[in-house]
Amino acid sequence: MDLSALQHLLEQVPGKRVLCVGDLMVDRFVYGEVSRVSPEAPIPVLARKRELVMLGGAGNVARNVAALGGSVALVGLIGGDAEGNEAQRLVGEEAGVEGYLVTDSSRPTTLKTRFVSSGQQLLRVDTEESRPVTADCEQRLVRTIRDAADGAGVILLSDYGKGVVTDAVIAACHDAAKAGAKVVVDSKARSFARYGEIDLVKPNDLELAHATDLPTGTDEEVEAAAARALELWATKAVMVTRGAKGVSLAVRGQPVRHVPTVAREVFDVSGAGDTTLAALGLALAADSGLEEAIAFAQLAAGVAVGKAGTATVSPEELVEAAISAHIAPAEAKVATLQRLVDEVARWRAKGLRVGFTNGCFDILHKGHVAYLGQARAWCDRLIVGLNSDASVRALKGEGRPVNDLESRALVLAGLGSVDLVVPFEDPTPVKLIEAARPDVLIKGADYAESEVVGGDLVKSWGGEVKLAPIVEGYSTTAAIQRMSKKEQA
Repeated sequence: MDLSALQHLLEQVPGKRVLCVGDLMVDRFVYGEVSRVSPEAPIPVLARKRELVMLGGAGNVARNVAALGGSVALVGLIGGDAEGNEAQRLVGEEAGVEGYLVTDSSRPTTLKTRFVSSGQQLLRVDTEESRPVTADCEQRLVRTIRDAADGAGVILLSDYGKGVVTDAVIAACHDAAKAGAKVVVDSKARSFARYGEIDLVKPNDLELAHATDLPTGTDEEVEAAAARALELWATKAVMVTRGAKGVSLAVRGQPVRHVPTVAREVFDVSGAGDTTLAALGLALAADSGLEEAIAFAQLAAGVAVGKAGTATVSPEELVEAAISAHIAPAEAKVATLQRLVDEVARWRAKGLRVGFTNGCFDILHKGHVAYLGQARAWCDRLIVGLNSDASVRALKGEGRPVNDLESRALVLAGLGSVDLVVPFEDPTPVKLIEAARPDVLIKGADYAESEVVGGDLVKSWGGEVKLAPIVEGYSTTAAIQRMSKKEQA
């Protein structure tokens, strides 16, 4: 999606109302470290460090609509338990989300607990019941949908098969849509026929294969399965999400269109489908065409999978992602101080170990490459603080740097060992170190540990200082001297 179209759409989004109906969940993430195997069984022992709790399922769809700037009415079911109270609290804390929650004291609130170490899920424990809601709860849901739908341009049905989306609830959504709203369904159901004449259904490739009994591995197979789906179901269109292969869109009376996606680093796919549904629905509520809405949804999902947990996406992150898609990878690594803070926050949410080093890196040579490679081996993400031209001149004297700041930054950013390059004007990188709060601070072994600027700071928050070996015979000064001798000769 190009930047101008994105910015225009983001200007249309504020005030657009979406009704989200479906299976509300509570997502709990328990983060920790694994350093040993249990003596009682061949399983890892997780040393718990922190815990995050957020809305999942239909609740995560609503969170994403609100985070993108829309307003959303959330209709869902909770149990009369502690998790139900937690869901109520979480809904109340979400700006832009109106909660219309029905309580059924006879069943538990759906809870998914994930245990995570070093960015990897070790185990997920689900607490749930999948039986249909009682007749009384069903009628309360129907009445609630009628009240909550007022002013909605789109109705999103998020059906995880936990018993909330019954035939009566589907009929209530159709009745509410008669005022002019579109109906979009994301479902785990075996068949999508029960949703009737909706505007769009959004299965992934495996769900489409399951529902049609046809393979969906190639473009041609997806086209055949989508055609079969349109024969079986009354929906006006089928949007098939296919991971790295992008999206395929089948609209009645039109050939299937395959929309590629931009390759991105994938950290966690939890909730990515919810983000896609939210962005798609919000774009349709803002009167976007299907193809523009899909491009918007793909962009949002691409940002979401780079985050830990069931994450939301902001308009600012979408703009940044759209810009990044049109610049070289090395340029994308050169960052401001604020970008450093934002990136470190994302890395920490993933449980990654952050390293920091700094220098002038005027003429990059073999010694620099070996040094940065060693530094990266001590962390998961390496930040390089880079002296500005004025800073280098103050340290090294007139005639330095040989290469200007932009050249030095781009060459550094082109190295696989470097994750972020942040220029600084000050004589020392203390401000960057305070902002990044690295787990490990790295300098060359030609320094004593006590001489490393910022070392005491890093140790004060539990970090460590590492001294990397120096490759003898390689330095910028020596390189300049060699070049000078050659010129004289």
